[in-house]
Amino acid sequence: MMINWNNLDTIASYEELKKVAHVDLAKVMTGANGAERVKKYNAPMGEGLVFNYATKQVDDDVLAALAKLAEETQLVEKFEALYNGEVVNTGEKRRVLHHMTRGQLGDAVVEDGVDKRAFYVEQQKRIAELAEKVHNGEITNAAGEKFTTVVQIGIGGSDLGPRAMYLALENWAKVNNTFKMEAKFISNVDPDDASAVLNTIDVAHSLFVLVSKSGTTLETLTNESFVKDALKNAGLDPAKHMIAVTSETSPLAKSDDYLAAFFMDDYIGGRFSSTSAVGGAVLSLAFGPDVFAQFLDGAASEDVLAKNKDLLKNPAMLDALIGIYERNVLGYQNTAVLPYSQALSRFPAHLQQLDMESNGKSVNRFGEPVNYQTGPVIFGEPGTNGQHSFYQLLHQGTDIVPLQFVGFKNNQMERDVVIQDSTSQQKLCANVVAQIVAFACGKEDADRNKNFEGGRPSSIIIGDQVNPKTLGALLAHFENKVMFQGFVWNINSFDQEGVQLGKVLAKRVLAHETDGALKEFSDLLNI
Repeated sequence: MMINWNNLDTIASYEELKKVAHVDLAKVMTGANGAERVKKYNAPMGEGLVFNYATKQVDDDVLAALAKLAEETQLVEKFEALYNGEVVNTGEKRRVLHHMTRGQLGDAVVEDGVDKRAFYVEQQKRIAELAEKVHNGEITNAAGEKFTTVVQIGIGGSDLGPRAMYLALENWAKVNNTFKMEAKFISNVDPDDASAVLNTIDVAHSLFVLVSKSGTTLETLTNESFVKDALKNAGLDPAKHMIAVTSETSPLAKSDDYLAAFFMDDYIGGRFSSTSAVGGAVLSLAFGPDVFAQFLDGAASEDVLAKNKDLLKNPAMLDALIGIYERNVLGYQNTAVLPYSQALSRFPAHLQQLDMESNGKSVNRFGEPVNYQTGPVIFGEPGTNGQHSFYQLLHQGTDIVPLQFVGFKNNQMERDVVIQDSTSQQKLCANVVAQIVAFACGKEDADRNKNFEGGRPSSIIIGDQVNPKTLGALLAHFENKVMFQGFVWNINSFDQEGVQLGKVLAKRVLAHETDGALKEFSDLLNI
């Protein structure tokens, strides 16, 4: 089939979508109708997760129009082109292969005689072998003692995703006896970041993972030097305490400064790299290779669902298209991600990068300006903390902010307590249920200060527990959602030129090659 890459405002089904009657959410969620919607508007996800969109501003007519939009914009066909290795990253003229780190969805992809799936599997195997040797004491420090801590040094996608995944599984691993090593993360070039981590660890028993695809990332190499100084000051050989995750062509690849080097490539963007060696090294060292393999299986299960042409059986595509409707028809500018799980405390931060770096574009995939809105602003915090923070604006502010809740029936730890006839976990789940209905239905009050208009749309992903497989499925759901939205907007979701200008100017400042405002601000900060 011939694939067409057209702007959203040229799509006939988009014009039809704009004419469909809007749903009065507060009205349709009242009484028995609301109960029926909760039962009806569910899409099964991988690993037992469910995407419930009953409190989104959709009905059968809207969904039918969205299905036409999916078909006309060839979303499934474009995904197929992507996983079969076509060059869909037009800005950098690259393939996009992060799905291949967790499974073979279509045809074999061969580059320079190398089967890319086999290449990624080989890196995972090498990481697993190193992790096992570290855990069983075959690889030790100079004193023959086991490493007890792993520290990842990276920034952006080399930090946010792996850090969020580690925090999500840390307590689960402790309860399930798969916790091997504590993990720490250094990302910010602010010296206080590295200092704070180094002050909390025993460097003699720490293994450092340097992550830089190019091997030239300024912040990461600066922090590497910071760590090497600490190791040398402790009388240790840094080369015996460091491994690298990089590309085969980077200066780090064959350096004697590292115990080992594991490889990624240009076909995996940083924000999509948690299932590659970028996440694989630190997660395998922290929890064991088997746990990382389960995480990959969970992601793969969601990728398979993303191939389904039936919109109602493709939760990532459905979530994406509802988001398109909210952004481009209903005019909502932001999306709040609200996980009711402390394990997912850094998941919203990862999604900020995943979504905003991918779809924060004002030109299409051919470099031409678009005349419609693209990616929303993403923010969030875990519940119930957020309820006591920014929910005031979400309930009664002048802007309507679509909400994406995530909730789990069970906690990760074995400990809980009954207070006032309910457990803490029940209280947590009660809060998310209450918020969903409160946002949708509101509450009338003669006192305008206490009046809630309602009509505030949300969805919720529900699972049994945060574990490696459900976490992998959750991650892949949002990765695929972002991809589908980029296809609809006809933008390139896989480059990030917006981060480059600041880097160039920062180098000028450090070289004292400044004038005008750049010089004046440099002087203000004593650079």
